[in-house]
Amino acid sequence: MTEPSREESLSLPAGIPLARVGFTRQELPVIRPVNHIVDGDTIVIRTHTGSALIGSSTVAEVVVYEADHLDLLSPTGWSVMVTGRAGRVTAPLEVSRHQKLPTPWIDKETDHITSIASATAHPAGTKPLSPTRRRGTSTAECVRGRSG
Repeated sequence: MTEPSREESLSLPAGIPLARVGFTRQELPVIRPVNHIVDGDTIVIRTHTGSALIGSSTVAEVVVYEADHLDLLSPTGWSVMVTGRAGRVTAPLEVSRHQKLPTPWIDKETDHITSIASATAHPAGTKPLSPTRRRGTSTAECVRGRSG
């Protein structure tokens, strides 16, 4: 098992389309799927008006962001958790810079941009991805540990 550096941990989510963000709403934990981009040590996502993540607050909230890639046929993969403060991006230059954000998976108007400034980045159960996938092995066999 290989554990990547902080810089490598922050670069891994750039290659996947969907991750999750966890936060507190009315004193209860909430987890939501999000599209994202990675900008240095910041995760940037779109949110909609009234989003549970930001709501009407202008105060940055501590959140956890998790992204992973698992290949059950290899079996290899990685998982990274980033903890940091999430806040609305309102500066016009920053907003225009992040217009390349992917189209969100949710069917709502997502007119707000939210950034998560990473305070910590932790890999969880990281294994290097295999350059080739084992062919002819079913997912069930890999899960049961019978892959060859």
